[in-house]
Amino acid sequence: MSTATQKHHSANLALPAMIGAAALIAMTSIIGKSLGVGGDIGDALHPLQVSAGRFAFAAIALGFFLLAVPGSQPTFAGTNWSLHFMRSLCGWSGVTAMFAAVAKMPLAEATAISFLSPIVTMALAAFLLKEHVGIRKVLASLLALLGAILILRPGTEAFQAAGLYALLAAALLGLEAIFVKRLAGNEPAMRILIINNIIGSAIAIIVAAFVWTQPTDLQWVLLAGLGVVMASGQSLFIQSMKRGEASLVMPAFYFVLVFAGLYDLALFSVIPNVFAFAGTAMIILSAALLSRMRS
Repeated sequence: MSTATQKHHSANLALPAMIGAAALIAMTSIIGKSLGVGGDIGDALHPLQVSAGRFAFAAIALGFFLLAVPGSQPTFAGTNWSLHFMRSLCGWSGVTAMFAAVAKMPLAEATAISFLSPIVTMALAAFLLKEHVGIRKVLASLLALLGAILILRPGTEAFQAAGLYALLAAALLGLEAIFVKRLAGNEPAMRILIINNIIGSAIAIIVAAFVWTQPTDLQWVLLAGLGVVMASGQSLFIQSMKRGEASLVMPAFYFVLVFAGLYDLALFSVIPNVFAFAGTAMIILSAALLSRMRS
């Protein structure tokens, strides 16, 4: 196979990999929601405990992968540990806030609100990284904020207070993206992935110890599945970004919202209302516009 043919084949896999990543990442939210709601599987677990399962079992899954594929093991020379710690702290906090949100509100709506994170990233990039922000980016951001307001509907009886957790998740994950951007320019992706899950596990387990309740056997299975699915989703995301141009593959990541809605409908019989549909559409449109803008 020629080099040109190999590159073409690799690029063709980028989009399916991103759609697969979207399906898996949405699945982590529905697993987190099942653990946070409780019911037939056992008493509801605290979001901090769910988050600990996500990081710990993801780290274990990555450990098995490294043992199976020794050539994938990265070196740790030149590691910027302070940036890794800040990235992992923001990531753990954001994931925990997201699990708290999905336990109390429809999954698709919480996921849509969390998609405000690119706006946070853009604002912080302008302030911290001195990146230029044009008027089109500002307008696209305002569109997304309007979408979030439609979903939350503050000041009405339908106001979803749990949505504030989703907003917090968006802010923290947006800040995490700034640290990832700083790290990605100097360190390999596998090193970033491994260190993130190891540090995240340490933070999550220590904090979860204060709210720990003994999971049922089924909950242990779901916690393990949560970590494995997240690690698999992260790996597919990285492979997609590696194989295809960001402007091509990132819009496919918005399928997270589609999968989230389908999972919520299938497992919890949740049907989004017209305000949720309208708000979600605005956030998706804003995120798509932002992903295609250069200035």
